Amino acid sequence: MRVLQLIDSLETGGAERVAVNLANALAKETKFSAICATRKEGLLKNEINPEVHYLFLGKTKAIDIAAIKKMISYIKTNQIEIIHAHSSSFFLASIIRLFNKSLKIVWHDHYGNAEFLSERKHNVLKVCSKLFSHIFAVNTTLEIWIKTNIKHKSVSYLPNFATLNTTLKITDLKGQTGKRVVCLANFREQKDHITLIKAFKTVTEIHENWTLHCIGKSFNDDYFNRVKSEIQKQDLENNVFLYKQKPDVYHILKQCEIGVLSSVSEGLPIALLEYGIANLAVVATDVGEIGNVVSNKKNASLVSPNSVEEISKAILMYIENEALKQEHSSAFSKHIEANYSENSQIKTIINTYKQILY
Repeated sequence: MRVLQLIDSLETGGAERVAVNLANALAKETKFSAICATRKEGLLKNEINPEVHYLFLGKTKAIDIAAIKKMISYIKTNQIEIIHAHSSSFFLASIIRLFNKSLKIVWHDHYGNAEFLSERKHNVLKVCSKLFSHIFAVNTTLEIWIKTNIKHKSVSYLPNFATLNTTLKITDLKGQTGKRVVCLANFREQKDHITLIKAFKTVTEIHENWTLHCIGKSFNDDYFNRVKSEIQKQDLENNVFLYKQKPDVYHILKQCEIGVLSSVSEGLPIALLEYGIANLAVVATDVGEIGNVVSNKKNASLVSPNSVEEISKAILMYIENEALKQEHSSAFSKHIEANYSENSQIKTIINTYKQILY
């Protein structure tokens, strides 16, 4: 089979990572695996394996005639059978499908504001969905929403999986070895860095040498300015450090002891799986699919969103109990390897591809 992953950009977001991971994994399992970035390139371009074919459209508007023609030509030349469209790229995939009746579309819904699905606009999506052969949802809440609102006949839940480049070593974190906490999340409102910073103030009042490292894409907007202001307000300039998106995620995580996600809304965050791969102790809010991945008090700590007290207590628990930290990090790492590995998810995806093709 010949498959193309379609994604808006190659910046370091969750959907983008999944698209690259799938393209790389499918290169080993299919005759032809490609990935197309429609609007913008980014750091993840460097993580595309040499065996994967790559196309950049440079699309500048919703209906870009030049980009559409380029895409149609590429699909015809390379005899693409399936477009696996991620997130908002379903719209372009649907347009292309109108010019190629034999083409199959699989849509992968990564919608992150799972707690606010009632506000999601879906009129265009519902029309386009008539052209989809199958829909993957990254969490069960999305799966139910799609079945209820889009009413597509073929929908399934597909957990994310993560892979990390273990050889790339670029970024050296500030702070002391053995005393670092990391938050791997783009600087968006739903990630709620501000509650985490407030919680970390409590941590530093007891353990002043511990540091927090927040890594992700900044949009230089009001939210990012509020994050920086909160660091100053809490007098944490020597304990909380902000970094741009980085390509050497594994190397960064291996410099840390605890991985935190303080989101108020999530799907199934790739960062959570990456914490497991890197063998970190995990503190995460009980939102989206996180509670189905994490076993509270068995392999990680689940906390309530917006709770300064719960987040600080969970971080302090791991700082002050090394044996528990090691026990939970090891158990979570094994859990991720067993249940969210590349092999199991790729088998599911390929079986779905076969069902819609043959």
